[in-house]
Amino acid sequence: AKVIRELAKDSAVLVVEHDLATLDFLADRIHVLYGVPGVYGIVSAAYGTRVGVNAFLDGYLKTENMRVRPEALDFASTKQRGSAKKEIYLEWENLEKKLGDFKLSIGAGSVLKGEVIGIFGANGLGKTTFAKILAGELKSDKGEITKSVKISYKPQYIKADGDGTVSELLSSEVNIFAEDFKAMILKPLGIEKLLERKVSELSGGELQAVAIALCLGRKADLYLLDEPSAFLDAEKRLAAGRAIRKFCEAHECSALIIDHDLLFLSYLADRAIVFTGESSVRGAAEQMELQTGFNKFLREVDITFRRDPQTMRPRANKPGSQKDLEQKAEGKYFSVE
Repeated sequence: AKVIRELAKDSAVLVVEHDLATLDFLADRIHVLYGVPGVYGIVSAAYGTRVGVNAFLDGYLKTENMRVRPEALDFASTKQRGSAKKEIYLEWENLEKKLGDFKLSIGAGSVLKGEVIGIFGANGLGKTTFAKILAGELKSDKGEITKSVKISYKPQYIKADGDGTVSELLSSEVNIFAEDFKAMILKPLGIEKLLERKVSELSGGELQAVAIALCLGRKADLYLLDEPSAFLDAEKRLAAGRAIRKFCEAHECSALIIDHDLLFLSYLADRAIVFTGESSVRGAAEQMELQTGFNKFLREVDITFRRDPQTMRPRANKPGSQKDLEQKAEGKYFSVE
């Protein structure tokens, strides 16, 4: 994003992007595209970045007097705060793993019943390796995992193998006719209209939605999803976050979410595991409170975020802006005030 903004000093730059935080950082003006997927699309007039993103989330374009979505999308927290003393579902103690020249060390941590934990950090620091250790696909060299639970794992990379339909794929492991599964997963993720499509013909976003549904449809205590927001548009990201959140609360299960979309994680997660280090050389992970984790990560990349008062979404401040400089001076790289 910083490199692209540099290009704009000498050239006009047009960016198509689903990550709203990246748009905040990049864009000076935005156009909203709306319509019916696969049928028609309309490009709106130009808006200032904040006004345009908020209009998109609200679902109403004032300039055009056009309702583009029946309901607004907001980032107001839906998290249910329970008792401070919750059952520990999973614990690990100082895990270490060496893969070739890469070394990973993971500090002690835990997952509580009904909790969603966001895992983030730069690429090549071992996030997926950690997921595979918890899922039992890799064995750690040192440390131990206690309180073993049944885990359902959605990998980072999804393959569309075979000629079967979405219905056949899901039915192999999930009761797709269960009312709660249809209401909580299939409908919000837009999968009902995909059931008779061949898996091999799905787009990246459609395949991602099906993979999320397949993961959540299995009987498990802990759901481990590696980059579930990849390929999803902004609306589907919020729908996926809401579905995962409601699913965990309704079934009193837990989830670990590895992702790069900070808006997605801020909406979804209770606590954080932050990865730091040197890409492809060494990685270190530490568990902490969510806001502390965001502050730690954003300080490293030298970017500040604040809450938008209208939608409650975290907004990236323009580098060098008054708000950016104020928050850096106060050490508040992720301000929720």
